[in-house]
Parts: sequence; C-alpha cells; structure tokens
Amino acid sequence: MSSLPIRPGLEGQTPYGAPELDVPARLNVNENPYAPSPAVVADIADAVARAASGLNRYPDRDFPALRQALADYLGVESGARLGRDQIWAANGSNEVMLHLLQAFGGPGRACLSLTPTYSMYPEYARDTLTEYVTIPRRDDFSIDVDATAAAIAERRPAVLITASPNNPTGTALPPAAARALLEAARGNGPTAADGAPTDCVVVIDEAYAEFRRPGVPSALELLEGNPHLAVSRTMSKAFGAAGLRLGYLAASRELVDMLRVVRLPYHLSAITQAAALAALAHREELMGQVASLREERDSLVAWLRSQGLTAHESDANFVLFGPFADRHRVWQDLLDDGVLIRVVGPEGFLRASVGTPEEMTAFRAALTKALSGARAVGPDPQEPA
Repeated sequence: MSSLPIRPGLEGQTPYGAPELDVPARLNVNENPYAPSPAVVADIADAVARAASGLNRYPDRDFPALRQALADYLGVESGARLGRDQIWAANGSNEVMLHLLQAFGGPGRACLSLTPTYSMYPEYARDTLTEYVTIPRRDDFSIDVDATAAAIAERRPAVLITASPNNPTGTALPPAAARALLEAARGNGPTAADGAPTDCVVVIDEAYAEFRRPGVPSALELLEGNPHLAVSRTMSKAFGAAGLRLGYLAASRELVDMLRVVRLPYHLSAITQAAALAALAHREELMGQVASLREERDSLVAWLRSQGLTAHESDANFVLFGPFADRHRVWQDLLDDGVLIRVVGPEGFLRASVGTPEEMTAFRAALTKALSGARAVGPDPQEPA
C-alpha cells in the first residue's frame, strides 16, 4: 500500500461542506429561495448556446465585457462609479479570496480576521501557506476597532478580512469602523523585500450586501483614496445565482492587476461569462425578491424573540438565534420535520436562512415543536469543527 506525500498541515483535514439533503425546506446555506423566471432561464440558455458554438476557442482571459457589466451594476446598486479595470471576477467569491491570499499572503505572512466569522477564511489562509490570526468580536458581534488596530500594528498582517454583513451573525460594519481599519492598515503591512513599509490589504466581504437595511452604506463608498481596500461581492445570494459560481470584487486598478498575475489562464469559462452577462441583463427582475426577503428576515427576528430566544439583528438573508442547551438536538428535531438549518457560530446558537413564506411557516412550526421539548439555555455539549 502506497503512502501519499500529503503536504504537512493537511493531515486529517476534511473538505468544507454543509449537509446537502433533499428536504422540503432547505434553509442552511443562505441561498435565495426564488428560482429565475422562465424568461431569465431562456435568455441564459440562449447566451450559453451562442457561447457553445465557439468552445473550440479559449475564452477571453480578462473578460472586459463582464467586468464592465459588473461595474455598471454596482453603480446602480450602490452608487459606486467604477471603471472595468477596478473589477475582478472568478469562480465564486471563494476563488476571489484565494486570489487575494495568493497575491498578498504566503509563507512568512499573516491574514488577520475577526471571529466568529465565515469558516472558509482560515482555509484560504491554509491553502496559501499564510498564517491565520484572529481576534474576537465584542459580545454584540461588533468589531473592537482599537483592539483590531493594535493587532494590525503588532502583527503587520498582509491581509485583513472582515465580512459586512458578517456570516454567521448578520452584523454590518459601520462606515466609521471601516475608515478606522483602513487607516490602521496604512503602512502596517509586512515589510517589502527592499525594506520599505507596505499597507495591509483590507478585504471587506460583502457577499450579503444587497440585503442590508435602508441607510446602511456599502464599503464601496470608501474605495476612492484607499488603494489597499478590496470589496468582495457575489451573484450567489441576492441574484439567486448560486449555481452560476460567479464572485467578484471592486478595488484599485493596482490591486486588481496583482490578482491578474496569480490567476490561472482562462479561469472563467466562456459559458460562465455568457451566463453571467445574461443574468446581469435581468438584474432588476433577479433582485426583485430582495425587499420581500428583507421583510421576512425582520419578521423572523421579531418572531424568534417572541419565543423567548435571542435573535440578533441582521443585515443579511439569515438570522442567528439561540442559545440552546443542546443545539444539535434542536437541529435534528427540525430536520426530522423536513427543515434543514445550520449548526454554526457561537456556542449554543443556530442559523437559519430566510426562505419563501411557505418555508418560513414550516420552520416556525418545526421550531415551536422542538422548543416544547428543548432546554433553552445551557452549555453546548459539542462544538462542530
């Protein structure tokens, strides 16, 4: 029997993944529950068919048409005025983040993040041989700006990643805090090969930004004058296009050009580019459910609180709630009734995505039933990886 030379640090590791179960109400991975309309599907299918006629040729390496369409969309959604050379895209925001760590992380460098947060961040660091360093958020899941600034000055990380809204808590990053982090990062990155100081790259992950409440601004407003800022977005959530696998970011041209250095040739297929352009042409329709999902989310927070639970304010399309003495038992009780949610985040808490009205009715009924036999508060007997 052979012994494979697995890279040190990967021994015993398991792949990332949430349960994929065929149940009536899937509320565990923060998807948009509304499928594209037949008209949108038809236009995407037509665009893909036209792209397929040229599959003997490599796709456009730098996809200028798609980058321009994404820049136009951000101008409408957030008022950001960006050129296409300030946009980058890849196969999901996961690959965008990997490009960032490939370009700016690596051996001898650190990535700083704020916990609890998205569980893939340490995996991006691991895969790029970047040290992953964390500091805790406050009890209300806001960022302690002073503590973060001190950590930046002490560790001089190459990259700081923070999500807004944060996953799994739904917490948005206030503009004043974002500005303070950008200032703290200026000149406090790792020392360059020639001994010169560098800036720490601040990555604000806005995967759920379209669900933010009215009056909550996007970090895109801070791009001007901050060439070390990158704002990550995705078409997986609000666009209802998780199966498309299209993530993107906005940043300075200088930063984007560094990502072009590390990306693999032709990393976005002609099919992906065609489907994404067709979807963006229907952005008003695809985004049409965002307002109703926001309303359903706020209604869910109020209902959970009426059940005696702690439910945290959210600017995303999910809600973190609890605490439970045995959250795994509650999760299993809901699953037994056909409702799949997520065991993630702080000890004792669960996270539910916002679904259709029918799915939320099923969730409320299942949770009411589970609460009748569950102890509400106490230590969590087992914390998942």
